[in-house]
Amino acid sequence: MEITINHGENLVISLNGRLDTTTSVLLDKQFKDINISENLVILDFKDLEYISSAGLRVLLAIKKKLDSVGKSLEIHNINPVVKEVFSVTGFKNVLTVK
Repeated sequence: MEITINHGENLVISLNGRLDTTTSVLLDKQFKDINISENLVILDFKDLEYISSAGLRVLLAIKKKLDSVGKSLEIHNINPVVKEVFSVTGFKNVLTVK
């Protein structure tokens, strides 16, 4: 998986590939290393092909961390495959998907 981080008005983190057991560790580490000054973090899933339960756990951890410091998380450009995973697991009610 490839992760691209862009600071600006919002922090945009773009994911390309698969967010699974192996790559979720990479996302978790990179997120912990980011200095976030923006109030909104957008995870751009335009090029995300697949997400596993390990990936969902990392997203939940990211949301909890951002909530604890008064920042927001949005998921953008979700594809039908990932959208179905969010629906089945109930994550569409936990995360803001746009």
